[in-house]
Amino acid sequence: MAARPAAARYACAFPDLRECPTMPPEIEAVDAQKHRRGLSRIWHAYGYSVAGLVTGFRESAAFRQEVLLALCLLPASFWLGRTWVETALLAVVVVLVLITELLNTGIEAAIDRIGPEWHALSKMAKDVGSAAVLLSLLLCGGVWAAALYQRFGG
Repeated sequence: MAARPAAARYACAFPDLRECPTMPPEIEAVDAQKHRRGLSRIWHAYGYSVAGLVTGFRESAAFRQEVLLALCLLPASFWLGRTWVETALLAVVVVLVLITELLNTGIEAAIDRIGPEWHALSKMAKDVGSAAVLLSLLLCGGVWAAALYQRFGG
């Protein structure tokens, strides 16, 4: 199988909104994790994950607010859920909000690293990340509202 030309490999996904720099093919990403194997790889990956949680909590006010909400809702899910499936669903949608917020924070940090100037692709990336958080919050609210209605209203 022939290798694709560098321009095709590193082309911007949105050519009509472009001015994306391309990475020269001779530059290889430096990632120590690629050289680790077995338990060492798992241990270091765990450390990076914990560092990501700490950074998300330290740097994102929205993530801190959602963690506080999760600290209230996760124990409440054990009380509100009538079956293990309901309990799991209530807990999963809360954790989904946290996951989505962390991904959005990562997207925003990567975009901000590129530069402070306004660009249509930067705006699109941040808006789409924010929309994902909104959808996860709406899903969480809907599931919890349905569970509360079933428990107390119906």
